[in-house]
Amino acid sequence: MSSSCARCPYPSHTQFASPDLVGPIVNDGFDRAADPAWRESGARTVADYARWCGHLCGATCLRMALGPDAPSLFELRDGAVKFGAYTVDAEGEIRGMVYAPAVEYVREVHGVDASVHRELTVAGIGELLDAGRLVIASVHYAIRRPHDPAPGRGGHLVLVTGRTADGAGLHFHNPSGTDAASRTADLPAARFAEFFAGRGMSLAVPAEAATGTP
Repeated sequence: MSSSCARCPYPSHTQFASPDLVGPIVNDGFDRAADPAWRESGARTVADYARWCGHLCGATCLRMALGPDAPSLFELRDGAVKFGAYTVDAEGEIRGMVYAPAVEYVREVHGVDASVHRELTVAGIGELLDAGRLVIASVHYAIRRPHDPAPGRGGHLVLVTGRTADGAGLHFHNPSGTDAASRTADLPAARFAEFFAGRGMSLAVPAEAATGTP
């Protein structure tokens, strides 16, 4: 469910408990209930895991942003639900992550300053990074295949943790990346913009991450 990232101090987590099954799940319809590592997510039952894991890109981004001592994925899900950052309608459809209540949840429960950005450019992401913040950005899930044309913008969340070494691109963690290269990825700013919906959230960098402390 996680791996280390040599280029930044933040863990790289997947929203599915077995990283090696992300590809089969998102590309081939592999049964999520057959994920042998489901208990590592913190879900109470495999049915709960299977129903929710595909919706938890936002909670996974929060888990990465909160650092190595973050709660389990489903503990974060439960907290986010209490604040209304995830909702379930009368037909059982799961909606979220909803930014405003997610920001309230992060502030009140985890003590991390956070803000909603309803209108945000890629240049604006860079400015937030330069100000010492992390950005949870709304992108199309196909960003895991950056060499293909972008089919749209938004609907999925990734955690942007910094600029690339040359300053011209963005480094980010993708909760539904199908391999190591698409889970901890770099993209030129213009290419990222093709997937980016122009909205998201930002969070203050935890002190231990800002100093590079493990």
